[in-house]
Amino acid sequence: MTERAETAPRRVSIFGSTGSIGRNTLDVISHLGGRDAYKVLAVSGKGNTDLLARQAKECGAEIAVTADETRYGDLKQALSGSGIEAAAGKAALIEAAEREVDWFMAGIVGMAGLAPTLAAAGRGADIALANKECLVSAGELFHREIESGGGRLLPVDSEHNAIHQVFDNSQRHSIERIILTASGGPFRSLNLDEMAAVSPDMAAAHPNWSMGVKISIDSASMFNKALEMIEAMHLFDMRPDQIEVIIHPQSVIHSMVGYSDGSVLAQLGTPDMRTAIGYSLAYPKRPSLPIERLDFARLARLDFDAPDESRFPSLGLARRAMEAGGLSGAILNGAKEVALEAFIDRQIGFLEMADIVENVMDKLGTGGEAISIEAVYEADDTARLLARELVANRSARPLVN
Repeated sequence: MTERAETAPRRVSIFGSTGSIGRNTLDVISHLGGRDAYKVLAVSGKGNTDLLARQAKECGAEIAVTADETRYGDLKQALSGSGIEAAAGKAALIEAAEREVDWFMAGIVGMAGLAPTLAAAGRGADIALANKECLVSAGELFHREIESGGGRLLPVDSEHNAIHQVFDNSQRHSIERIILTASGGPFRSLNLDEMAAVSPDMAAAHPNWSMGVKISIDSASMFNKALEMIEAMHLFDMRPDQIEVIIHPQSVIHSMVGYSDGSVLAQLGTPDMRTAIGYSLAYPKRPSLPIERLDFARLARLDFDAPDESRFPSLGLARRAMEAGGLSGAILNGAKEVALEAFIDRQIGFLEMADIVENVMDKLGTGGEAISIEAVYEADDTARLLARELVANRSARPLVN
């Protein structure tokens, strides 16, 4: 990337700007100088074109892209007279992602975020990664693009950002383990019979945070932590046996790194995504942000417990995918997405989600090597197709609770 003056605004793009990560990113930018400090080239969203257009105008973006081609007219009309370019569809997302920026927020959820994020990485942008699927499904391919482009990979998920803050690369030879913390969700104390009777409404009620239905259910089943295990392995170039998970209901310690001298370094803070976003945006500096400060005097206790993999088999499936390599992560993720939808639609029970994923992994194996984005998509498609067949063949009647 070309040399620029230190005083010039930093060029950024925010993909997934209408989601929680994107909205928090724009908030952080406003606190850190707004247009004087940052030049926003592109913002992207999907269905909420009114918000997307409003964001584009407020931050002075050059282009706004909706992933939904049917909403192009709405977006164009909302941007009429602003001078901001409107675009829509997958090709437009990739074209906008290829525009030269210094920092790229990868906040598009799911496999839809893979192609534009790879495009930005190939152009040399620093990637603020808030999308799990990029590394879970295409870790080796993604790292090749980062190395080819010359940018940096900066994790934004709170757990991985915490590890990044206490992971001393100069002492990599002394790092023994990464410890990911997990809230444990609402069912950490239930037995198997009780978990088998869990309804989608029960699983969507997270004890700590108000999140979307899918994210909350992934937390309840610990499939979110399973994906984070695979992501951590790729992010920090660790062996599968060096990745641990510990239940920490208070969610104050966001993750830890263990060293060979017995030291364990932890990152603590109030749960606010702006901390991770700000750290990534200003890295290697630490910005001043309006985050609630942690009050240790008010912390009555910090609890920890080992996860029971018999009740949360998703963690064992993650270890299996990590050890197998290849396209195993793409297969796990694709099957999980179908199983999750089937549970939400009351076609299968809560514990059957892991059964579906395990059966798909049994049948497809590693799925080959992640040699291209097409290979990743093919593995994802194959896993989803097989998972749908398994759901359809389940003899259990639809849930009524």
